[in-house]
This record gives sequence, structure tokens and C-alpha cells, in this order.
Amino acid sequence: MLEKVLVANRGEIALRVIRACQELGISTVAVYSDADAEALHVRQADEKFHVGPPPAAKSYLNAEALLNAARESGADSVHPGYGFLAENAAFARACRDAGLIFVGPSPESIEKMGDKSAARALASTAGVPVVPGSEGGVSPEEAISVAQEIGYPLMIKAAAGGGGRGIRIAQDEEELKQAVRVARQEAEAAFGDGSLYLERFLTSPRHVEVQIIGDHNGDVIHLYERECSMQRHRQKVLEEAPSPGITPQTRERMLEAAVRLAREAEYVNAGTVEFLADESGEFYFIEMNTRIQVEHPITEMITGVDLIKEQLRVASGEPLSIRQDEVTVNGWAMEFRVNAEDPDNDFMPSPGEVSALEVPGGPGVRVDSAVYNGYVIPPFYDSMIGKLAVWGLTREETIQRSRRALGEYRLEGVNTTIPLHLRLLDEEAFLSGKYDTEYLGDLLEKPGTM
Repeated sequence: MLEKVLVANRGEIALRVIRACQELGISTVAVYSDADAEALHVRQADEKFHVGPPPAAKSYLNAEALLNAARESGADSVHPGYGFLAENAAFARACRDAGLIFVGPSPESIEKMGDKSAARALASTAGVPVVPGSEGGVSPEEAISVAQEIGYPLMIKAAAGGGGRGIRIAQDEEELKQAVRVARQEAEAAFGDGSLYLERFLTSPRHVEVQIIGDHNGDVIHLYERECSMQRHRQKVLEEAPSPGITPQTRERMLEAAVRLAREAEYVNAGTVEFLADESGEFYFIEMNTRIQVEHPITEMITGVDLIKEQLRVASGEPLSIRQDEVTVNGWAMEFRVNAEDPDNDFMPSPGEVSALEVPGGPGVRVDSAVYNGYVIPPFYDSMIGKLAVWGLTREETIQRSRRALGEYRLEGVNTTIPLHLRLLDEEAFLSGKYDTEYLGDLLEKPGTM
């Protein structure tokens, strides 16, 4: 087993990893910027190392500072969490070159699956259906002719992208020319790589993802799926597991396809295979996230599997602690992302001091957060400050319990998305489970939504 893990992240995911390490008897090292000197993950770790000023580029994205902290602390491994450098193959390789175990897939797997066009090609080789699109990256000059072959509407996507960035939609050739230029600029700014590829745009699909994990013995299992269609600007807002929108037959085929792809990629550690599904029951691979996901708690709640501990065990060279036939679904779970944003003001970020905090509790209620009473939410990072995950025996019980838990959640001093979640729980489309990736955006455009 690993002996000392440096957690190369901040906030609730850093705290989540630290707690898992503590339960396994592994020492932990927290890193922090000037803005996070009083952060909860720093308080909870065994050791702490300062890595720079508040801007992420000078702290949590500063690979040299992180590696120096690992060396000085005597850590034998690095857990990247999600975001920041979690899917950065160069960082994973630098960890390996420094003699550190990277708690995640190999840099080769990150490169293989992180490039969206290369991942599509691998999925095709594995017999996994993909959305019609370009066979690789396209230049601005090639885009028009390739688009004619694919057909409109289509998406222009950053090959190195993620998190909904570097994506544009074009309905015709004129829009395509403009979209390629803007997407290329955005991709270069966000990822340092302006490579683009084209993909048919599916109207009103569902976004369903499959959690997988593999070990060094070549064993790969799935832990069922999550529904992630409740999105705003392609950013997930609310997730649930299992998905209410696919049939048992589609589920079985999708789970098998995800495992087949992971095996084809020789994938080790935790990852998520993402699909778009249409009303006919057909589904298409879109990308693979080579890291732990924000929404992993709901998978843990319905399967009873601690994904972070499994990550740590696999990174230690141990086999998976569970077999596929031991993974079963029990009940239903939903996760509500609590962001420091103002839903009444176009979701403007709302940093500031938390003047009062009361978190919900009771059976089936879990709060993953690093916020405390008096904590000052900094303006430098993602606005998500917590996740409320709720479990029930049935979807109906989970919805009722979620209403109760959200009603108990008191967080004052900043604006949050809690009122939005309470609103969504009363929407007929959500109650019926009949919603898609365009639903929330359309809802928010209606007058008087919030």
C-alpha cells in the first residue's frame, strides 16, 4: 500500500482524498495557494506545503512546485483529484520520471483517451458506436469539405478539450467558418492546443456516462451508469444514478461497450466513458474522462464501492477488491452541485465570506464540501463549493428526501444554486425522468424561472 500521498488539488475533492487515505492508514500532504492557507483540506492533512500565489496557473497548475512539494515531503505518490492537472499526461509522466506513483491512469492512456479524435478512432476499433464525425483533427481549410460529408448541424470540438470548453455548433457553412475560428482560439487559450475535430450534432440527446475501473492485472469492471443530462452551457448541474431514461437492454449494451473500450485502451485506475443516447435507444461514444469524476459519490451510494480507496489500492499495485458479479445496484441516488453563483443574475460567481452554515443530515444524505462557517470563498477558482448527494430505495423516495435535505441546507453570505435545485425538483420533466441535455437551458430562458 502507498505510504504518503500528496494531494495535488484543493477544496472538497482534496478533502475527500485525504479522508480516504486516513481510513487506509496512508499519510497525506496538502498543497495550498495563498488564498487557501486556512482551507479545510490544509487543516485535515498530516503535512502542508505552500505552492504559490492565488492564481491557479502559479499554484495548482504549477507542476514544478507540486513536484518539489512531493520531493520535500517524502511523498511516494500523487493523487490529482479532478480538474487542474488531473488529465495532464505531461504531469503524470513527470510524476513517474520523479519516481512518484501517479494515482490515475498512465500518461500513455491519458494521451490516448484525452485526444478526442484519437479516442474516437480507438472506440471504432473496439466496436463501440461513435457519433458520425471527422476521422481525426481537421484544419480550418478542411472543415468545410469534411462538414459536407458529415452533414449539418454539427459540433466543432477541441481535440484536447473537456468540461464543455472549446465547443461550438454550426447550422450551416457560414456559421461553420465563424465557429472554427472562435473554437480554435478558445482551445488554444484553455488547453494550449488549437486542434479541432467535427462531430454530428444530435438534437435533444441524453448524456449518460459509465463508471469503470481497471487494475494492473488487466481486470476491468463497470459500476453502472449515471445520468448527466441536466446541464447548463454543457456544465453538469445535477446528476442521478441509475439513469431514468434508458431501457435495461440499452443499459446492458452500454455497460458492455464501456468495459470493452477500457480494455482496448489497456486502461488502469478509475475513468468514465461518456455516451449520448437518443430516443430510439441508440447510443454513441463521445469521450472518456481519465480521472475521478465530480459526481462519483452517487455511484458509491448505489453500489457501496469506495472509488477513491479503489484508486489508491490499484495505484499500489493491488488487484480490484471486487469482481464484476459482486457489483449490484441498490436504490437510487442524486447529486446536486452547490455553486457559489447567483441564479437570478445569469449565474454570476458569488465569492465572499460564509456568514452562516447548517448542512443537512439524516439517513441517505451526504455532503461533500470544504466550506465552514466563516470560510471566505476565493474568487480564483471554480465556483462549486459543495455537493449534496442523496440516496433512497426508490427514485421517488430520493426526490422527497432531496427536497427535505435542500430545505435544511442553510448557507448564508453568498448566493448559491440551492434555490435552482429546489425548483428543478418540482418540474414535471424532472419528476418523470423525461429530460435531455437541452432541457435546463430552455427552462432557464423562460421568464420567471428563478
